[in-house]
Amino acid sequence: MRNPRDIVKIRVHDGIVGLIYLGSVALANEFGYNFIYVAVATAVLQILSPITKFCPVYTILNKLMPDTTPMQNGSRTE
Repeated sequence: MRNPRDIVKIRVHDGIVGLIYLGSVALANEFGYNFIYVAVATAVLQILSPITKFCPVYTILNKLMPDTTPMQNGSRTE
């Protein structure tokens, strides 16, 4: 990591993913178990992202924070 803002990007990513998990559990608790599929989809994407080098959250954060090192952007040269 070349930039201190890279750590901020990682923390924002972790916060967003954590909110998705918590939101999914809260929605499943209040409205029905079908909302658990949101958490399952997030987990599948997290498991596959080291293999595919693609993460939708990092794709958005890379565009919002262009002055940081691109992460999980689909490049195999990392």
